[in-house]
Amino acid sequence: MTDYSNSPDLKGSVLGQSTEYVDDYTPSLLFPIARKLNRDALNIDEAELPFKGQDIWTGYELSWLNAKGKPQVAVALFTFACQSSHIIESKSFKLYLNSFNQTRFESINAVKQHLIDDLSGAVNSPVQVTLYKADDFNCLPCTALPGECIDDLDIEIDNYDIDAYSLKAHSDEIVTETLNSHLLKSNCLITSQPDWASIIIRYTGEKICRESLLRYLISFRTHNEFHEQCVERIYSDLTTQLNIKELEVYARYTRRGGLDINPYRSTHYNETPFAVKINRQ
Repeated sequence: MTDYSNSPDLKGSVLGQSTEYVDDYTPSLLFPIARKLNRDALNIDEAELPFKGQDIWTGYELSWLNAKGKPQVAVALFTFACQSSHIIESKSFKLYLNSFNQTRFESINAVKQHLIDDLSGAVNSPVQVTLYKADDFNCLPCTALPGECIDDLDIEIDNYDIDAYSLKAHSDEIVTETLNSHLLKSNCLITSQPDWASIIIRYTGEKICRESLLRYLISFRTHNEFHEQCVERIYSDLTTQLNIKELEVYARYTRRGGLDINPYRSTHYNETPFAVKINRQ
C-alpha cells in the first residue's frame, strides 16, 4: 500500500506538533491538503472522478465576541464538495476556529461570511456554512442508521491488514440493499490517534457476502489515513472488486477537537440523502 505519510505536502501540517492557540482571527492558520495525494494511490483520475459526494463537518466549539465584546456561541455545519482540490487538515481547522474567540464581529452573518470566504479560498471551491444558535435543540438530532446492521455476524478475525481482494459476492443475484456497521475504526495519518465511525453502504449490484464486508471494514482498525481518504478507499475497493452498478458510502465519524467529519461518496448524488447522526457524535 502506498505510503504518503511523509509526503512534502504534509510537512507544514500542525498535526502532532506543539502549537500555540491564537485567539485573534487568523485565517492563515488553515492548512489545505491536496486530495490528489491519496487519489493517486487509488488510481483515481481527478479529471474524471468515479464518484460524486461531499464532506460534512460539524464544529461544536465556535465562539466570537459581538460588537460590544459579549461572547457568542454557535454550532457550525460546513459542507465541502468532494470535487474540491483540497481538504482542510483538521487540527489547523480547530486552531482557525479558535482564532475567532477574542475577535469582535458585527453580527452572526459577518462571522458566517468570513467562514465561507476563508474556507472556500483554502479548498478552491465554494463551501456551504450553516450556523445554529445554542438553543436550536433540534438542529442535529440523533437518528438510527438506515438498513441492516451487520455487526452481529459471528466471524473470526486474525488479520487486520486491508485486503480489497477479501471482498466477495454472496451470489450473482442483483439486489438493492442498505447495510451499516458501527465497527469502523481507522487512525490519523499523522498522529495515529484513533478515529471511530459508523458507516452506511447502499448499493445495487451482485449480493455482497456480508461476512467478507464486515471483515474488510474491521481491517481498517490499524490503518492510518484521513477520514475522507478511508471512505474513498472503501468506495473504490467495492466498485473494483464487485459487480456494483450503483453505490453510496457514508461514514459518520465521532468528534475530535470539537469537530466531526462525515464523508459521503455516491455514484449519482452530490448531496447525501441520509439525514442521520449517531449517538457517539
